[in-house]
Amino acid sequence: QHPGGEEVLREQAGGDATENFEDVGHSTDARTMSESFIIGELHPDDRSKLQKPTETLITTVQSTSSSWSNWVIPAIAAIIVALMYRCYMSE
Repeated sequence: QHPGGEEVLREQAGGDATENFEDVGHSTDARTMSESFIIGELHPDDRSKLQKPTETLITTVQSTSSSWSNWVIPAIAAIIVALMYRCYMSE
């Protein structure tokens, strides 16, 4: 677990995060805590020995607007703009 959230770990996975770690400006406690972890490169042969995640997070986005509003609102806006343009040009 990472105090900044799992997203931080995912963003840096597979690469060298040393520079990013230094740029963030971690506290002395965080630096001390990092010494208790194994930090380095994983040999390609050892990757197959790792446990695959058993749980997959699936997110869905539900549309709150109905399909008719996806085209009606822009159409009304276009008509209003066209009418304003026509009124402006007729003066």
